[in-house]
Amino acid sequence: MQLTLDELARLVGGTVSGDGATLIRGVNGLGEAGPGEIAFLANPKYAPLLATTKAAAVIVADGTAVSLPAIRVKNPDLAFARAAERLGGDAWRPAPGVHPSAAVAPSARIGKDVSIGAFTVVEDGASVGDGTVLHPQVYVGAGARIGPGCLLWPQSVVRERCELGARVILHCGAVVGSDGFGYATEGGVHHKIPQLGIVILEDDVELGANTTVDRARFGRTVIGKGTKIDNLVQIAHNVSTGQGCLVAAQAGVSGSTRLGSYVVLGGQAGLAGHLELGDRAVVTAQSGVGKDVAPGVMMSGEHAVETRRHFREKAALARLPEALQELRRLRQEVLELRKKLGG
Repeated sequence: MQLTLDELARLVGGTVSGDGATLIRGVNGLGEAGPGEIAFLANPKYAPLLATTKAAAVIVADGTAVSLPAIRVKNPDLAFARAAERLGGDAWRPAPGVHPSAAVAPSARIGKDVSIGAFTVVEDGASVGDGTVLHPQVYVGAGARIGPGCLLWPQSVVRERCELGARVILHCGAVVGSDGFGYATEGGVHHKIPQLGIVILEDDVELGANTTVDRARFGRTVIGKGTKIDNLVQIAHNVSTGQGCLVAAQAGVSGSTRLGSYVVLGGQAGLAGHLELGDRAVVTAQSGVGKDVAPGVMMSGEHAVETRRHFREKAALARLPEALQELRRLRQEVLELRKKLGG
């Protein structure tokens, strides 16, 4: 596919400077783009590349000085994403149909224009919505419900009775509905507690590669609409999130913790169980949270505290060697004074 710069500007909601008839066939980064490709500048750190890029055109923020043909927008990241989707974002999409090696139960309900890849399994009573793509080696358990327009990459799993809304994306190895971590210990033996609930991923949720969301002990584990979860994240049983949360790689959320809407968890952040984080709370990378967090508060540190306090404590700790040296000097002076006074 190719579009003129004018056509692409209408698609992304921007205005053109330079030759609007410039033909665009693909997208790339500023350092890698060549003839026929459009790049973008969102971070001013990379502005020097505007002088050397071989891109045919560039997407920039309003007010950015550029000699190339350009599309000017308020949000270059979002505009570039839309351009990339139109100019090649569907290259992954296979034709509708069921591969001969797939195992689809007779009682499963398959919508229109669904693609089911090689060695994929869809069990009894499961349903798959219109336009959904199940790549090779996907597993959909008995009674599971997959909404329309979903994309499940190879070796992702949706276990029995779990539910995915519309346009959900599961990357390779993601598991929805694994058993929650629950045991009763007696006489040194850990006895498994059955996990009888389900997982619900609401519309437009995305799970990264090898991320796991555990089924509830009873009831539901719920990931709210539009939430995006990175690779290698663990979400425990009976957790719930509001809409639009962002969870970075290797974070972990313990059982029955509740996140409000638009909460952000940095990489390797860890949350204890049975907590509540208010709307728009932020937990920075490698922080451990053991108590509730009020709305809008940013938390940092191994034993997380409010971020401004955390940095004050870190600054004080950095001055500790000099403070100890001064304390030793003052102590020596006191001892010498006592000797002079005959103490």
